[in-house]
Amino acid sequence: MTMRLRITEVQPKAYQAMLGLEKYLADCPVPQQVLHLVKLRVSQINGCAFCTDMHAFELKDEGETDERLFSVVTWREAPWFTPAERAALALAEEATRMGPDGVSDGTWAEAEEHFAPPALAALVTAIAVITAWNVINVTVRTTPGLLRTAAA
Repeated sequence: MTMRLRITEVQPKAYQAMLGLEKYLADCPVPQQVLHLVKLRVSQINGCAFCTDMHAFELKDEGETDERLFSVVTWREAPWFTPAERAALALAEEATRMGPDGVSDGTWAEAEEHFAPPALAALVTAIAVITAWNVINVTVRTTPGLLRTAAA
């Protein structure tokens, strides 16, 4: 697929605004590994090849195991995830697939057992932010691996 548009070049202020949210998330009360797992899962659900690729490689660079990386898509059946990670992934899935009733009370209660209100707020923000990135990158067909190849 050919990339349609580079928002970084055409609308750099929009891109910088999105990066501002990423800077907040880099220093939020949710462990970075949990955030990256959530970003990877949401990107898989939204069919964003660019973000799926990027977050999988970020997790790998941070020492994530192959078993866990390969199992993010099937986290419910895989034994590799902690209860807190499972709660975050469940919240991410329900918020991303937003049905008419939103996120269920059970899923929210499970998340509350593992994350204090400031962390929950950050987790919800992270889900919204990665969804926005997914919409941007799927729409403009951002090439997977683009950041890795640019850095090489």
